[in-house]
Amino acid sequence: MLSYLFNTFFYQPLFNGLIFLYNIVPGHDFGVSIIILTILIRLIIWPLTNKGIKNQKVLNKIQPQIEEIKRRFKGDKEGQAKALMALYSENKISPFAGLLPIIIQIPIIIALWQVFLNSANLNMGSLYSFIPAPGSLQLVFLGVFDLSQRSVVLAVISGVLQYFQTKMIMPLPAANKATDFASTMAKQMLYLGPVLSIVIFWSLPAALPLYWIVVSLLTILQQYLNQNNGRELNKN
Repeated sequence: MLSYLFNTFFYQPLFNGLIFLYNIVPGHDFGVSIIILTILIRLIIWPLTNKGIKNQKVLNKIQPQIEEIKRRFKGDKEGQAKALMALYSENKISPFAGLLPIIIQIPIIIALWQVFLNSANLNMGSLYSFIPAPGSLQLVFLGVFDLSQRSVVLAVISGVLQYFQTKMIMPLPAANKATDFASTMAKQMLYLGPVLSIVIFWSLPAALPLYWIVVSLLTILQQYLNQNNGRELNKN
């Protein structure tokens, strides 16, 4: 049942969307098709990711208050939970809002992995009747990157962009050591995240780090727009 739902709502739409784009893109460049498909996916989930970014920004801002509540209610889990929920409610945020865009992207990434692999193997059995099957696929992106093979260059670029993406949402340094936990964790993720990205994409087909590069660039753009909007609101 789960496999059927996954294929119906994730794999098949993405696979057919990619092949449709490949058929109409000038030059039939598989990499360009991936970029366009990624942009379309991100536009669809833009409101969710936007909410998650704003939520994380507020969480970073109130982190000293969170740590103070944990200090005051140390040993009183129930009192701590109530105080934290009151703080979240006062600031109109959810501590789990940032997880939703990540959870949504997991099946998308898994489906895209299968899409890229099946496309590279010319497995067109999942095409809708109104999507014509291409006779062959041009898998070399811009005449340089073979998207069916691993690419160290694209893996490293994905890691570098992950670094800048994480750096943009890092909380400000805390005023004292008692409230510096969030900053410490953020600094660890600043370096651990990019390394994990490089390690994961190092041995995968280059189509996947290309997808993640586009995702990272769009996320950086979204975070930049949010920061600018925040500055404009503060001026007003």
